Amino acid sequence: MSVEAEADSVVPYVELSYAEGVRGRRRPRPLLDCATARFEDAVPVRPFRWSRGGLHFPGWYWAATTGQHVGFESWLERDRLMLMDFDPTMVGMASQPFWLHWHDGSRERRHAPDFFVRRVDGSAVVVDVRADDWIAPRDSEAFEVTRRACAEVGWGFERVGVPEAVLLANVRWLSRYRHPRCRQGPVAARLIEVLSQPKPLMASVDAAGDRLATLPVLFHLLWRQELSADGMAVELLGPRTVVRLADGSVG
Repeated sequence: MSVEAEADSVVPYVELSYAEGVRGRRRPRPLLDCATARFEDAVPVRPFRWSRGGLHFPGWYWAATTGQHVGFESWLERDRLMLMDFDPTMVGMASQPFWLHWHDGSRERRHAPDFFVRRVDGSAVVVDVRADDWIAPRDSEAFEVTRRACAEVGWGFERVGVPEAVLLANVRWLSRYRHPRCRQGPVAARLIEVLSQPKPLMASVDAAGDRLATLPVLFHLLWRQELSADGMAVELLGPRTVVRLADGSVG
């Protein structure tokens, strides 16, 4: 979801600061000086900490896209991070990659976007995660300043909220099989051969071999999107879900 700008709003001067190593942090620099930096490899500018009685649920998610852990500060951020990891156009991602600094006319402000992601085509997208009903006026201003700053340096910007429930449930299930160890070469080859013609999920597993050995591989191939499942966004995966080669080819 994009953030709408007010036609008569004044664009503030924005600077950027980021972390170098575990402890160091660069002083704010002009935004355009940082446009080519690899923020998908950035160290978070603030820590992810648990606190007794806190309202946030921070943690670390292992991303199959990068083979690295990426931090999150809420379940909603974790869910969005998982969906980005599932997206085959993503090749890099980092959380809390930098601070944006500006003056709002009365005080100094700063904002750390939730994620910076790099796509396979080399383009970059800055992502802020916030549910629609949790956006205060101060947040709206920060998102708008971020959107304008991103446009200035040629990055995309997205403010995303609560994901669609069925798709999220399916991706969450498949994420359990995202690690490369789930890919057993001979089993994967048999599944791809069996699925030269689309088949129900369980029928394809039985045709490829032992269920216990084959199901994890099938789920891994679905995660990798070498296979696709019909209706992922509208119904939960089940024995009758039709599975096919992801490129839609028919042998």
